[in-house]
Amino acid sequence: MESIGVLLTCPMNTYLEQELDKRFKLFRFWDYPSSIDFFKEHSNSIRAVVGNTTIGADAEMIEALPKMEIVSTLSVGLDKIDLARCKEKKIRVTNTPDVLTEDVADLAIGLILATLRRICESDRYVRSGSWKGGNFKLTTKFTGKSVGIIGLGRIGLAIAKRAVAFDCPISYYSRTEKRGTNYKYHPSVVELASNCQILVVACALTPETRHIVNREVMDALGPKGVVINIGRGPHVDETELVSALVEGRLGGAGIDVFENEPNVPEELFALDNVVLLPHVGSGTVESRKAMADLVLGNLEAHFLNKPLLTPVV
Repeated sequence: MESIGVLLTCPMNTYLEQELDKRFKLFRFWDYPSSIDFFKEHSNSIRAVVGNTTIGADAEMIEALPKMEIVSTLSVGLDKIDLARCKEKKIRVTNTPDVLTEDVADLAIGLILATLRRICESDRYVRSGSWKGGNFKLTTKFTGKSVGIIGLGRIGLAIAKRAVAFDCPISYYSRTEKRGTNYKYHPSVVELASNCQILVVACALTPETRHIVNREVMDALGPKGVVINIGRGPHVDETELVSALVEGRLGGAGIDVFENEPNVPEELFALDNVVLLPHVGSGTVESRKAMADLVLGNLEAHFLNKPLLTPVV
């Protein structure tokens, strides 16, 4: 398989990059200043594309690589891949589900605790020497607070399981009511937000879920409510989020993903009731290696004419 051309769209994982280099003929997209020149020179050499949540395979790339057979993304999310075009051209698509579920769910709970208990602000309070001048202000507890989850898939269920351990009542919104769960279903996000204190975004990003957390939802959640986003940045209307936080219409936010990463609204930097993370939901050594192994396994399965491990298309 050393002669098979594989395009890595951006730097993403050292282990994955090294293994791709060993097993295939690897092209690093970022080594070429002009994508047009790259496509002209190598369009017939690339049979596979490896992407992630930063750069996947859009319509332009798919059209420019006529020999492409498979797109394998180092992510669960598929919003950076033109799935319709892939189906049309019979290009296989794989992702990396399951292996990152636990870490993302762990981080969601961490964000809830950090936001409610002001852990980051408390840390700064100690480091700055402010503790010598008096005790830190009182915060609010997590145990027993009602948690609403948008999207009760693998990650949503894992978050619910952890929140139950904190004696939190769980409710959720999804496109359809889920069988086999005792969690309360709400038919709209506004209704869900009206009936919970912590709103967690854990759904897939689609045209329908873009800005699913808008001004109406934030107002329904209210001045004591908290938004936690470990889904995708565009799930939340960031302009409205900033306004709601600054105006006190929303109590706080814990955010791992943003609309225009790595750019973050600067207004959020001055807010102590906000915890900001640089999209690290699956960012553990263990998860990233498992994800990389899935990418490699899917590529090898495809080129050996074996069943794909995690097929999407």
